[in-house]
Parts: sequence; structure tokens; C-alpha cells
Amino acid sequence: MAITHDDFIPRPGIVNKQGYLPDPSELVCIEIPKVFDQCLIKRCLIYGCGPDTVDTDAELRSNSLNGPKTFTGCRNFHLKLISVEKIPLKKNSSYKKIVLCFVISFYADFIDCKGEPSYDFYEINRTEIIPKLYCPDSMAQISTTSVPTGKSSDIDSEIIKLELVPECLGGFFCKDDCGESFLDITLGFHLIVKCELVVQLLIPSYGYCPIPCQCEEDCEEDPCEEFDRAPVPKFFPDQKLEPLFDE
Repeated sequence: MAITHDDFIPRPGIVNKQGYLPDPSELVCIEIPKVFDQCLIKRCLIYGCGPDTVDTDAELRSNSLNGPKTFTGCRNFHLKLISVEKIPLKKNSSYKKIVLCFVISFYADFIDCKGEPSYDFYEINRTEIIPKLYCPDSMAQISTTSVPTGKSSDIDSEIIKLELVPECLGGFFCKDDCGESFLDITLGFHLIVKCELVVQLLIPSYGYCPIPCQCEEDCEEDPCEEFDRAPVPKFFPDQKLEPLFDE
């Protein structure tokens, strides 16, 4: 059944296949970064002395540690883009060879021999090269005026954006020839590299977003009432047995 403007409440949500949205109230022109091309870089890095490779990084070893005992995990990952070099390809200058320099930083936690929690800070400097990415040059130069300073500033309409999902895959302690202890981290990450360009798009609109509902308050519930509503737990674990006869 089609939805009319009278019973349609404009709000963010999923549009199912059975539903029909009413005609938009207007067409609006918006200015947003549009993704022209993107690619995924997937790496699993372990410690390795010497120059960095696609599989090793010399900065995945900690500073000298005093009596480490148990590695507990990594936290507070942070990504910082240092520099971007865009080299036009000869056959088509809209395609670029991208050279990225960025830093992944995080903390690694461990328990020392006295049972006290401790940590060490890591900064992983990486350089990744993308042979071919569609990054067309902007035809227009953009300059804006900010309020209240009134000063104009130029905006880079072509944007290289990084999105990182890191994961600490493990950590183990080792000793060098002098008997000093270190923590080597195995780091995995998925990195999406996007080439964006600030453009104007004409899109259908249903007007401004409605005022949201009030935030829900955290009401304390009687633990006995919550216990009474809970299902009866299993008294025995599931058995994993093979059938006696072939089906």
C-alpha cells in the first residue's frame, strides 16, 4: 500500500521492499565530499629488524621492559595521516599513483613479575603505495569565508581519506643477547583509502529532520522481577553425538 504525505513521518530509517515513499517535497542542491574511487589494504605485520616490508615492521618491538610476565592486549588505536603524494599516470592523468605515509599508534598492556599492570607505547610508521586510483582534478577552486573572523581560506577540494580497523593479533615476550626483555606485537589492520572530491549534488528531500525523541532514562529494575522473567537455564551442556545409523 502506498504511503501518502498525510500519514508519512519523515525520519531516518530502513525502506523495505514492500513500502513506497511519497514524492519528495523538494529538490535540493547540497555540497558534500563524493567518493570517486576507493580500495582496501589488508596487512598482517610482525616484528622484523631492518627495513619495513609488507609483512614486517621494526617498530612492533617495545622498549626494554622490566620484568614483564603476562601480555593482556592492546588499546587506544589512533591513525594519523602524515603525507600524501599523488603522481599522475601518463596514459590518463585522472588516475594517480598514491604514496601514503601514516602512523598507527597504540598502547600494549601487560602484567609485570610483581603483579602490577603496566604498558608501553607504540608508533608504527608505514608507507603504502597504491599503483592506480581514480582521483580526477577539481575543475573549480574553492574559497570560503568563516564567521566571525571574516577571513577567507582556500579548501582542498580533492581529499584523500583513510579509514582504519586495527586488531592486535597477539604479543609475546623475548630477550636479546644482553638479557633485556621486549614485547613483540603482531598487528593486523584493514585500511580503506578513499579519493573524495567536493561536489554539488541535486537530491530529493523531505524537508528538515524532525526533532528527535527525548533520551531514555536509565530506570533501575527490581532484580527479582528480572529473574522471574528470565527463561530456565540449561542444567546440562549439549551433547555432540554422531547418529548410530546412516540416514
